[in-house]
Amino acid sequence: MRALSDTVWAAGQLAPDTLAALAEAGVGRIVNNRPDHEEPGQPTAAEMEAAARAAGLDYRWIPVSGMPSPDQATAVAEALADGMPTVLFCRSGMRSTAAWAMAEAGRGGDVEQIRAAAAAAGYDLSRLPL
Repeated sequence: MRALSDTVWAAGQLAPDTLAALAEAGVGRIVNNRPDHEEPGQPTAAEMEAAARAAGLDYRWIPVSGMPSPDQATAVAEALADGMPTVLFCRSGMRSTAAWAMAEAGRGGDVEQIRAAAAAAGYDLSRLPL
């Protein structure tokens, strides 16, 4: 997991059996940005939701293919609005970071600070229109 803010992290694919440890570490929500069946062997959204709920985590499925749409960014913003510690994940964390950045920019966040936070986490958003 890579920190994007004090309460938001981006990650590559999570495994269902890792979610209880995230809950124990203080994470309260998982946002899954992967479409089902993106690659063989990937857990489905239903499997991830069941594991998240069993661990006591809130779960949101906001699947993104390519660049996040404005509606997907809005859905991420709504998921993050309460400040609950949240991990967003996709295959590599890049789409999740882009969705987070678009959500933050849409809420009036400073674009240069958003890009810097993403860069510090290892994600280059220089070409993402914010």
